Amino acid sequence: MNKKFWQDRSVLVTGATGFLGGWLVKKLAELNANVVCTLRDVAPQSQFYTEYYHTRVSTVSCDITDFITLDRVMNEYGVATVLHTAAQTQVKFANTNPLPTFKSNIEGTWNVLEASRNNGVAQVVIASSDKAYGECSAFNYTEEMPLAGSHPYDVSKSCTDLIAQSYAKTYDLPVVITRCGNFFGGGDLNWKRIVPSTIRSIIRNDTPIIHSDGKMVRDYFYIEDGVNAYLELAEKLYDNPNLKGEAFNFSSNNPRSVIGIVSDIIREMNVDDCSPVILGQATNEIKYQSLNSDKARNMLNWKPEFEYKEALIRTINWYKDYFGK
Repeated sequence: MNKKFWQDRSVLVTGATGFLGGWLVKKLAELNANVVCTLRDVAPQSQFYTEYYHTRVSTVSCDITDFITLDRVMNEYGVATVLHTAAQTQVKFANTNPLPTFKSNIEGTWNVLEASRNNGVAQVVIASSDKAYGECSAFNYTEEMPLAGSHPYDVSKSCTDLIAQSYAKTYDLPVVITRCGNFFGGGDLNWKRIVPSTIRSIIRNDTPIIHSDGKMVRDYFYIEDGVNAYLELAEKLYDNPNLKGEAFNFSSNNPRSVIGIVSDIIREMNVDDCSPVILGQATNEIKYQSLNSDKARNMLNWKPEFEYKEALIRTINWYKDYFGK
């Protein structure tokens, strides 16, 4: 990572109180960037507040569906790089409440892109998802595959991705797209996600609960590797403007089932006689998804820094500290 590139650089992070956004702010603060964050809600339990990142950055109260404020922020702060992570990320919520998901993920993205175009932003990194591919016959997804989301959250990410590509092709906007799997790591306080909920249950001597049938397969991607991928991608776009419009899969190339990662957590936490309760209640979920990250490894010379076991242990230790265990 090029520390000199980020020093004093004006960087806008959307979704700073979210899981990925909070880690990005932490890293950027360490790199002495001039960070400005848009915040829709105050989330006092998020890392952004508990680890005092908010004291090291500028914050603006702004929903990403508010184009006028986004445009003003980019202009007044002289934003050079945008890292757009704000989104409605919950699949179950999207299934029952599609309109807020479409508004946040689709309208929010075109607002970020249009404000970036208006203000001559030099690099824009847009967070898409492996869900943008939809459910495909191929198990190992590559960037050349069509974007074919079917259910509300998946469709919102397909749209996010395609709108970003259109801004690159039509307006020559320097925008690149990330497609990542399921992030995990310390600092994730969304207890509906399998990794933090399992660790919390074990710490509290409760039985872990799997809401699906446990057989769904996903890429589990460590959050610090994800942060490095975002920042390195922005740097590479600066070095090579011809990357605009490109999408990159970032993954560990090591997919696991839900029951598999729960079993790994139980083993690493040295719990005896612990079997999760499997409810089998999940609906409208893609059964198998795995990302091929060869393009990022070859074009960007990127690779994960952390091995899976090390990442899992770091994650468990974070939650032990958080709960005072």
